[in-house]
Amino acid sequence: MDINHIIQDIASEYKRANTLYPAFHSNHEAYAVILEELDEVWDEIKKSKEVTGNEKIKAELIQVAAMCVKYIENLC
Repeated sequence: MDINHIIQDIASEYKRANTLYPAFHSNHEAYAVILEELDEVWDEIKKSKEVTGNEKIKAELIQVAAMCVKYIENLC
């Protein structure tokens, strides 16, 4: 998978999330959302029997990245 495709996936998830959820209001809120998404990555890693990532892990990581972009846009 090339970087352009990864960035496109992150941008799509960012846009989707922005239509569903309002802007972050504080550093604490943004951190909590990112931590929740990261916990979901960890849950998928623990379920996986593979040594490398899979589609579920990738999808969760894209959500983490999208929330990091949202944090930067809203609060930085």
